[in-house]
Amino acid sequence: MNKSWIYVALTCLFELVWVYGFSTATHLWQWAIIVTIILVDFHFLAKACENLPTGTVYAVFAAVGSIGTVLMDVFLFGGTMNGAKLFFIVLLVAGVIGLKLADGKEEKEAKA
Repeated sequence: MNKSWIYVALTCLFELVWVYGFSTATHLWQWAIIVTIILVDFHFLAKACENLPTGTVYAVFAAVGSIGTVLMDVFLFGGTMNGAKLFFIVLLVAGVIGLKLADGKEEKEAKA
């Protein structure tokens, strides 16, 4: 696994942590922790973009954040899941996979 993909995984994880924090923070010290997590998150995002296509990194980051936020809403905060939400989650995943495949295709064509 490419080291840059580890940065993508970390930025996705930290994004979900600070999104969760937005829903639960009530004190100033909790908000300070969230701001710190956001700064660390964007550091990992920048590191991931050093060796991977920025569009792909951001698409993964945004998709994981969107999907994770919906799932947190359903499982942690009593939200509901319906067919439309499920359809758009699948659409996001398909889009990210499509971007990854398209990026790999360009690299192979450039090497050939």
